[in-house]
Amino acid sequence: MSRWLGMAALLTWLMSLKAYLVIQVTVLMIAGSVGVWLFYVQHQFEGAYWERRGQWDYVTAALHGSSYYRLPKVLQWFTGNIGFHHIHHLSPTIPNYRLEECHRATPMFQRMEPITLWRSLQSLSFRLWDEQRRQLVGFGRLKTARREMSSPPAGR
Repeated sequence: MSRWLGMAALLTWLMSLKAYLVIQVTVLMIAGSVGVWLFYVQHQFEGAYWERRGQWDYVTAALHGSSYYRLPKVLQWFTGNIGFHHIHHLSPTIPNYRLEECHRATPMFQRMEPITLWRSLQSLSFRLWDEQRRQLVGFGRLKTARREMSSPPAGR
């Protein structure tokens, strides 16, 4: 702890408190945003499994309620292999450096449809769970449903 405080004091002295804080806050904001994004994408994606308590199943929730987020190798490394989130949910005791190995060694995991960086951007529109369709939808679907409910049935 004292080493970190000493390093912070030295950097503050060398750069100024303002410059030091700008760097620290910027790094914290970027890292925090990436963390929130990873958590969001790995639980809010097209085809995600959601179920009420009575019908909820642990294995199905682990494999289909959390994603396999296939990231480029460098991002996979920086995120500690958290793209293999379905395996992490199935067995949280597997260390992050073994997740990819588990994925490659298990045919069931290899059949999982991955979410790519490009496809993950689609998840930005998911906000609501549609009980009838049993899928995540955006607010646009809510507006459409309201219009359908307020308009008289065709043919009357």
